[in-house]
Order: sequence, then C-alpha cells, then structure tokens
Amino acid sequence: MKVQMWMFALLLALAASAVAQTPAGNAVAVKAASPAQQSFNQLKTLAGHWTGTLNGAADGVPLDVNLRVTSLGNTLMHEMKSTAAPDDPITMFTIDGDKLVLTHYCDAGNQPHMVGTVSPDGKTYSFDFVSATNLLPTQHGHMQHVVFNIIDADHHTEKWEFAMADGRTMGGLLDLKRVK
Repeated sequence: MKVQMWMFALLLALAASAVAQTPAGNAVAVKAASPAQQSFNQLKTLAGHWTGTLNGAADGVPLDVNLRVTSLGNTLMHEMKSTAAPDDPITMFTIDGDKLVLTHYCDAGNQPHMVGTVSPDGKTYSFDFVSATNLLPTQHGHMQHVVFNIIDADHHTEKWEFAMADGRTMGGLLDLKRVK
C-alpha cells in the first residue's frame, strides 16, 4: 500500500509540473518540446520487439532486438541478443540538456557515450563518440558510431561501428522488422 501511495504522489507531482501558473493564477501550457526532445519522442516510436540479421563481419547472423521505454518515458532501452554469441549489449538513449545522447554498455567492458544528430526528415539518427567510462588500454576498442535509419513504422536499420585499438574499424548493419 505504501508503494502505491508513493507512486500516486509522484504521478500527481508530475502532472502538476506539466502546467505552469501565470501571475494571475491562470494555468498555461508548458513551452513546446525542444528539438532534442522531439527527436527523442520520435525515436521512442521504435519501442517493441524486432528481429532481423546482422550483415558485415558476421553476415546473416540472426538477431533479436528489444526496445523499451522506461523511467517514466525519459529513457529508451535497446537490448540486442543473438543466438550466435552469448553477449547481450544494452544501450540507453536519453536527453541531456539540449542533446540526444546514448550510452552503450558494451561487451568489451566499457561504456561509450555518444551525441546524436537527426536528419532534416527525422528518419536518420547518427550518434558519434564523445567519451567513455572504463576505457582501458588493454581493451580491444570501443563502439564509436551508430546510425539508426527508420524506413517505416515496422522496418529500420542500425549500423554499429566499433573502433579497434589498432585504429581499424569493424561493425555491421542490422536489418530489423517489427514483430507483431
């Protein structure tokens, strides 16, 4: 019961913060969403279960990708699974001020942080490496570039690029269809 009351109080506080008051006490709508927030809202439409293949270094590897909106709508979690590998990398998308950002929790043991830009048509999201936590000289490298291309509501691609410690890059293109 205490948890339910706490959640109810939190939801009321969030609803109250969505309306501003004028000096005369009249309610007014909160300002429009920033471009980063608008882009993030569009990216959240990818929430769901996706299947497809990885093409590149390991052509044709089957994949399952789950995207889930979490943290009261403030985070989009991306989880990738493959029957060909035991890894299960997770990527979190969110807003940081006026920027669309991602943090990739890599099976290489580091956590690259990237900042996103969106194409004028709102269909292509490109993320570029800014920094990383736990990036050690003994590691093989880190994820450095990610591109999401929304083809339609039920089809998108993801291009993941990994920077090797020796300067070479590797990666692949995920071609994904929504599971209905």
